[in-house]
Amino acid sequence: MRFDGFSFGSITIDGRTYDRDVLIDRGQVLRRRKKASKPWRQKFGHTPLSVKEAIPWSCKRLVIGTGADGALPVMDAVTEEAQRRGVKLVVLPTKQAIQLLAQGKQATNAVLHITC
Repeated sequence: MRFDGFSFGSITIDGRTYDRDVLIDRGQVLRRRKKASKPWRQKFGHTPLSVKEAIPWSCKRLVIGTGADGALPVMDAVTEEAQRRGVKLVVLPTKQAIQLLAQGKQATNAVLHITC
């Protein structure tokens, strides 16, 4: 997987530009569907990442890119679920998350927030 660019509001992966948050699940790029997390928006001031979303757990390591400024809230239940599943969770601002993902480690999935 090749990361060709990232700026606030867009990410380019393998030559294709996305203007929405994405999931990387076993090499496949999918749109993040965050509707299930919207009930917590008021509490966090931003729609957080919650276990109610379709998180790509089929991996040994899950990288969460928290946005350009690192503002995506990750709910404690996500951390707890990762521990329960034996998945190493790495939470970084998206630019750093992309650098980590570019190293090409196998068995790594991701949730990448592309704004804030």
